[in-house]
Amino acid sequence: MTTAPIRAVHGVAEIAAVTDYFSDVWHTPRTAPPYPAEVLHSLIHAGGAVHVALDGTRVAGAAVVVLGPEGDTYSLVAAADQGLGLAVKRAQRAWALDRGARTMRWTFDPLVGRNARFNLAKLGAVGTEYLVDFYGPMADGVNDGDESDRLTVTWDLTAPAPPAAPPPPGTDDTHDRRAALAPAGVSAVAPDGGPLTLHDRDGQRVWCRVPDDIVALRAAAPALALRWRHAVRAVFTDAFARGCTATGMSRDGWYTLTHQEQTA
Repeated sequence: MTTAPIRAVHGVAEIAAVTDYFSDVWHTPRTAPPYPAEVLHSLIHAGGAVHVALDGTRVAGAAVVVLGPEGDTYSLVAAADQGLGLAVKRAQRAWALDRGARTMRWTFDPLVGRNARFNLAKLGAVGTEYLVDFYGPMADGVNDGDESDRLTVTWDLTAPAPPAAPPPPGTDDTHDRRAALAPAGVSAVAPDGGPLTLHDRDGQRVWCRVPDDIVALRAAAPALALRWRHAVRAVFTDAFARGCTATGMSRDGWYTLTHQEQTA
């Protein structure tokens, strides 16, 4: 896919195209978009930015960012076609650094493993806060019927980027996680009957598994999806109460929750 450079947008037509794109991503009618054009206009006017990635003239990715207090920024929403997500986030990062920001925060559904891996492993952000049913009931085509738990991630904009190449075998927490299986490291069972959590021997790390595709599961078996929501919520709220943060996500759907003493 050939794309034009990602850039900030301002005009009425461009913002309307971004609004339509977000409607398509979240499966809502274009007459009832999750981010109306007038809201995006207001955010830009207040000092924020809307970035867009183009495939020819077609919107292939978009993101919204606003300035916060004391060197912080907030990414309100970001979505992109496959392969463009990193470029969109880098555009937000450059915009924020140009304005003196040092960190960026946003939230995402912790059950969406691919987003967790992108945020934690590819960008190097850290999950710092677990929010229970953050938005209340949602009526879009992606989240409808579920409770809207969200994980806040904090991205240090000044930190070196993680390596672009995949890590060599044994460095993606896989070896340590497998070692935790002996003896009897499984401490909870997931709704599908498999392991939900593992603990290391010194109690400094917890691994928590999420379903392969929560969006498809929510559509096919909403009751089972809600059981996953409650199971993962219990693990995260307990771990965060004990001083953990989310520091990684493996390719096979396991979060790493690490005690802050280990990350200091």
